[in-house]
Amino acid sequence: MQPQDGVTVAEHPEALELRAESVGERWHSGAAGVSVRRMERIGITALVPPEVVYACGCSALDLNNLVPESRLVPGDKLCAWSAVWRELVLRREVEIDGLVVVAGGDCYTSLVDAQRIELAGVRAHHFIYPFSGDRRFMREQVEALAEFLGEPEEGVMDEVAELKAMAMQVHRMRARGEVGSEQGFRIEVSASDLMGSPERYREALAALEEAEVSWEHRIALLGVPPIYSDFHALLQEMGMQVVFDEMPYEFIRHTGRSMAEVARSYAGYTFALHIRRRLEFLRKQLRRHRVEAAVHFHQYACHHRLEDPLLRGLCEELGIPYLSVEADLPGRTPEQVRLRLEAFAERLSEGWA
Repeated sequence: MQPQDGVTVAEHPEALELRAESVGERWHSGAAGVSVRRMERIGITALVPPEVVYACGCSALDLNNLVPESRLVPGDKLCAWSAVWRELVLRREVEIDGLVVVAGGDCYTSLVDAQRIELAGVRAHHFIYPFSGDRRFMREQVEALAEFLGEPEEGVMDEVAELKAMAMQVHRMRARGEVGSEQGFRIEVSASDLMGSPERYREALAALEEAEVSWEHRIALLGVPPIYSDFHALLQEMGMQVVFDEMPYEFIRHTGRSMAEVARSYAGYTFALHIRRRLEFLRKQLRRHRVEAAVHFHQYACHHRLEDPLLRGLCEELGIPYLSVEADLPGRTPEQVRLRLEAFAERLSEGWA
């Protein structure tokens, strides 16, 4: 599609199936029996610059994007997100050649789960976001990541930046009601790994078709992406159009066409910074997107659930109705949560008396 065109994305389970397919050996026979080295698949446990991964000749797999469609129930867990992808890798239901662990930043329970994968024989690298947002430290981390993956070709970063610019246009279309909540979300959240290849992500963008969306309320979805696979569709069904997805928006707004630009941009990843920086960012975005209500989605046993009173306070300051939703295992939205969402939508329609 042209960047301004818009939206009906390929079915997400198919995209997941493509991502999770077995990758086989690192070398395979090419023409005339010549050995050809394929792209290594690198699993990532949170936001890792895909610009660097692809520039180094690897493909990215955001392990979290496999979780909502999974029916695996881990027996040993705190957070279901990291426990599910840990078991998928350890059981070899998902094949990866290496693992980049976000060891400092937005997720801490994943650190131990990732170390269990490393101890099982998967080579791993630890990527750390600076709590202070220090750009020099971030540059060191980006360069260390490239050293782990291979020599980067910065020209590849141009393509990734272009794709993210196209995804940002999809985001704007969703905010105007020209794209459904679920379709826009799939594009934004998949920017973390580009669906396994820039070509596949470009195809998903090209498959989008503009559609007129019926809605009543402009909603912000704060916190981690929903572990419930039908959550966005359910909100839209209830007349609540998600115009701002906090974490997926981070995936598309950070980019760069060189190692220096990537480091400068990702140093501002708000989930990894002091909560004051994140609240300042959200205050601007909630106003800019003209949000009428907010839903905070968080996980059982996640440290981010402790931020709920702070996010609630921000929304109260802005006069925005607020609903907190806590989840555990992946699947479809439980009936109890559906009822709470219905009641929330009804109160919004009644003027939030």
